[in-house]
Amino acid sequence: MTYHFRKRVLVTGGAGFLGSHLCERLLGDGNEVLCVDNYFTGSKSNIEHLFDHPHFELLRHDVCFPLYVEVDEIYNLACPASPFHYQHDPVQTTKTSVHGAINMLGLAKRVGARILQASTSEVYGDPEVHPQTEDYWGSVNPIGLRACYDEGKRCAETLFFDYHRQHKLQIKVARIFNTYGPRMHPNDGRVVSNFINQALSGDPITIYGDGTQTRSFCYVDDLVDALVRLMDTPAEVTGPVNVGNPGEFSMLELAELVLELTNSNSELVYESLPQDDPVQRKPDISLAQQVMNWGPSVDLQEGLQETINYFDKLPQDS
Repeated sequence: MTYHFRKRVLVTGGAGFLGSHLCERLLGDGNEVLCVDNYFTGSKSNIEHLFDHPHFELLRHDVCFPLYVEVDEIYNLACPASPFHYQHDPVQTTKTSVHGAINMLGLAKRVGARILQASTSEVYGDPEVHPQTEDYWGSVNPIGLRACYDEGKRCAETLFFDYHRQHKLQIKVARIFNTYGPRMHPNDGRVVSNFINQALSGDPITIYGDGTQTRSFCYVDDLVDALVRLMDTPAEVTGPVNVGNPGEFSMLELAELVLELTNSNSELVYESLPQDDPVQRKPDISLAQQVMNWGPSVDLQEGLQETINYFDKLPQDS
């Protein structure tokens, strides 16, 4: 009789948008999954379809406090990721990034687990190079409205690499670019959810700035695949590694595509650009292609249609 070793994997922020899809993928790959979330932005509804899975466990916990469990791998995704949510309590946002990293790194050190940090393209700030490569140090306002998230994630990266150098911890750092898909929080204030909500309800679509600023949008299934592949790379591959879709679209192009796919008659209205909002954002994913043999496969139109279908089925008071 052959014994199958089943990895026990911890996902912090596992009830969130990205985390719930990652839990689903890890279970599908034959792992045991411990999902940890404090439900600040995550929701049990994102993972309720997993409750009856024999290898899924859910724990309500805030990563700002130590956690004592036995696991083989840790994906540290816990942190509000949209400006609307992370600016609601900026002090707590910084604590989640920094204290959360310290506590999860401490856990990984105690149990000898490999650990992946979900970092962000926001570490590049309003970039002065385009597209952004991993060796670019960024242009971040350390005292601005977005700094709680930007600098919190930058400090978390520092902690990860110091634990790697000082304690020989096996680390992986993924710099995640804009990701979208089903289970996005409908009121997270991000551009994809904003545009879809406004188009479906017939409200005016709000474009900040003149609509020429750009973003690159990665569908959630592609992003989750990148995280799993990065975790499975050899120990010498630490990152940081950009993960995102290098297809670049202006806000106006995105709005027009959403209008087309929803058959909406919503008008476009323009408002001033928020403080420190990046003008351009596009990942160079050469390193991800090289070390993970990874690239996105879902184009924007296909991914938006899946996301629109999800939003269209949500109760109106979501």
